[in-house]
Amino acid sequence: MSATNAPGAVSTAPSKKLGDAEPTDRIRKPRSLKRIFVYVLLSLGLLIMSAPFLWMALSAFKTTSELTASPPVWIPTEWTLDNFRDLLDRLDLPLYFMNSVIVAVLVTVSNLVFCSMLGYALAKLRFAGRNKIFGLVLGALMVPGNLMLLPLFVLMSKLQLIDSYAGLVLPFAAGAFGVFLMRQFMQSIPDELLEAARMDGAGEWYIFWRIVMPLVKPALATLSIFTFLGSWNNFVWPLIATNDPDKYTLPVALATFATDPNKAGGSNGMLMAGSFLIVLPVLVVFIALQRHFTQGIATAGMK
Repeated sequence: MSATNAPGAVSTAPSKKLGDAEPTDRIRKPRSLKRIFVYVLLSLGLLIMSAPFLWMALSAFKTTSELTASPPVWIPTEWTLDNFRDLLDRLDLPLYFMNSVIVAVLVTVSNLVFCSMLGYALAKLRFAGRNKIFGLVLGALMVPGNLMLLPLFVLMSKLQLIDSYAGLVLPFAAGAFGVFLMRQFMQSIPDELLEAARMDGAGEWYIFWRIVMPLVKPALATLSIFTFLGSWNNFVWPLIATNDPDKYTLPVALATFATDPNKAGGSNGMLMAGSFLIVLPVLVVFIALQRHFTQGIATAGMK
């Protein structure tokens, strides 16, 4: 029997002191500090990015004296809706708002349908020239959008679609980004699932609408947000393609209103109220589809 195990023997092993830190504790502390630093940095970035929006939203409910106060007043002491009332009195806001809704909804729906169809064809169907068509889609992503304004205007003029909803919708009924997104997402669908449906006698239309489309809801939500946001905030094309004020969308109408001294009269409050109304529908759409949006971003491109 060893001396250390004998009864009454005194152990010679070093005893652990109460103040000694475990190695895991020493590792955990730098990680905790790093995590706190990352959170602080991200919170600072979020504050910087959201500050202009918060200023706009709060300024829409301020009085004229608070808008021109120095130093600036962030939170209004007297909340008022006068800016919205004055804007409605001087600008036919319901007409322009409805024009924007019609154009944005039609562009979004058409992109969901056409981009999904082409994305399905490029991802799951075998035909001659498929890779070349996909190469054209990738090439179209690299072309600046402003470069296409003149050809589109000439085309819409030849078709006599200027000053019409069709002229505002058709040039953006399908986009290269939407095709790329849907194609990448649909590649993650197992081919065995579609082959089993074909063996059961299902046609391609049935497979597309009943099997594929329900499986790509996150990608559809992502495409909906991007398309709706781009169409709702589109300013240059509606400004070029419309001469009739009754066909103005909300951004064009508000910009025209802001540059007219006889209407806006230098009222920053009305301009802030109009900008707030432009942003509000986009926030509603994003909040409604946020869960699908984050899932679509996280899984797009996975095979």
